[in-house]
Amino acid sequence: MSKVLASTNPYIPNSTTRAKEEMLRTIGIQDIDSLFSAIPSELKLNRLLNLPEPYQSEYELQKHVTKILDKNTSTNERLSFLGSGCYQHFVPAVCDEINSRNEFLTAYSGKAYEDHGRWQALFEYTSLMAELLNMDVVNLPTYDGLQAAATAMRMAANISGRKEIILAKAIQPDKLSKIMEYNRHLLTFKFINFDPLTGGMDLSQLEQSLSSDTAAIYFDNPNFFGVIESNAGEICSLAHQHGALAIVGADPISLGILKPPADYGADIACGDIQSLGIHMQFGGGHAGYIASRDEEKFVREYPNRIVGILPTREEGEYGFGEVAFRRTSFEARESGKEWLGTMANLWAITAGVYLALMGPQGMQEVGQTITERVNYAMRALSSIDSISLQFPQAAHFREFVVDFSRTKKSVKEINRDLLERGIFGGLDISAVFPQFQNHAVYCVTEVHTKEDIDDLARNLAEVLS
Repeated sequence: MSKVLASTNPYIPNSTTRAKEEMLRTIGIQDIDSLFSAIPSELKLNRLLNLPEPYQSEYELQKHVTKILDKNTSTNERLSFLGSGCYQHFVPAVCDEINSRNEFLTAYSGKAYEDHGRWQALFEYTSLMAELLNMDVVNLPTYDGLQAAATAMRMAANISGRKEIILAKAIQPDKLSKIMEYNRHLLTFKFINFDPLTGGMDLSQLEQSLSSDTAAIYFDNPNFFGVIESNAGEICSLAHQHGALAIVGADPISLGILKPPADYGADIACGDIQSLGIHMQFGGGHAGYIASRDEEKFVREYPNRIVGILPTREEGEYGFGEVAFRRTSFEARESGKEWLGTMANLWAITAGVYLALMGPQGMQEVGQTITERVNYAMRALSSIDSISLQFPQAAHFREFVVDFSRTKKSVKEINRDLLERGIFGGLDISAVFPQFQNHAVYCVTEVHTKEDIDDLARNLAEVLS
């Protein structure tokens, strides 16, 4: 059943009643419903949707939406120690300035001859990421880091001709959910426990689990607990000894001080670039990277776009375009390596701006700052009676696990009390990791000052007293 508004919609051409009638008459039908006659009647709703009356002015709609948004409490208004996949990092003003430029704001797709510098900007992003990762090839972004991890596993399976993936259990729950959902009909999985003392992968269990069926080992470094994997090189070596690939999930913000995965044997690196000059945006602001060596067996398995540089007919002049385009679903359609749709190219340009602004020294400084403040926070919180740390001897980056099991309150109650004091507490991991009842993952970045951390420690002590 159709409903024609009496008024003209200013945003829809030919929305007047007279224009609609003329269009219907031209194509030889009486009403719009005739266009849908092929749909069986039992599949039609045959009534209006249960929606409120439409707003008759843009002002009324804007006022309504603003009222809803005002219910949200952001990290601009509260002190936040939440992380676990979406992080509060400092965003330089130039990142917002560049990504709002007209020629970049619609950076979804297009060809080199009409891109107004977009392809060069994307090439610069991939070059900067390749230097940071010490790898040759970096793709244009996937939707997010979760998809990047899931896609990297498909690539490894195709390259090796095997279907089994070994996963570290110390993985972000959302990432694991995406990996399993994306690959459930294609791959099989084995899970490796983490060492109860170090938080790193249990190497003895890993050695027993590897076989000639293993396509790849996947682990995050640092992992979900914020623990830096001290045996990363040995894990990659074990994979190679069994003819498998090593895939490492790495947040690029950590690579100013941590070795890039390639340096300890990773074949494929992947992750999210949200930490590189991109705001937390109500669950958005994410884009995933995949990187590898420049070998045909890897390049041919990338499902999405890779941008390259070539000399033109004019000496000293260069152009930018796509590499091995025919492997993508844009060209091969259903025969492509993986379906490819809208990507996150605007965030690639933004991350490129961030990396260019920071440079090697800036990336090193931000990494050191985060590490120092995490260590300070761990000392401050562990000094509170009834609080202890999980994996206290391990090296951490950005996140760490706090043990509240000796307190009289649950993490949920603690977070409620902290919120009343203007603080977002850590992520409760009791449901995901049953062995860690009443534990929470706390996140500290370069935006947290000594005073912020002291404020958290003081309020926690008061809440638990």
